[in-house]
Amino acid sequence: MYLTKEKKEEIFAKHGKSAADTGSSEGQIALFTYRINHLTEHLKNNRKDFNTQRSLVKLVGKRRDLLNYLIKTDITRYRAIVKELGLRK
Repeated sequence: MYLTKEKKEEIFAKHGKSAADTGSSEGQIALFTYRINHLTEHLKNNRKDFNTQRSLVKLVGKRRDLLNYLIKTDITRYRAIVKELGLRK
């Protein structure tokens, strides 16, 4: 399994307020980015895996929605998370 409980806690501790704060936008965006990177690597080797491709597109949409929410509510938090994760846009 690529995403263990410890890895999730590490992601939320680094990008959220704490390891137990799983609801913050920054923590969820970081988790989605980790999962998107994993699925992208999987699809490089298995290009006909259309179920994974669909999951990837849905995850990118969810992350985009959270990023749009952050733009509307707090632009400085948006800029910080985009810079920290190295996202485009």
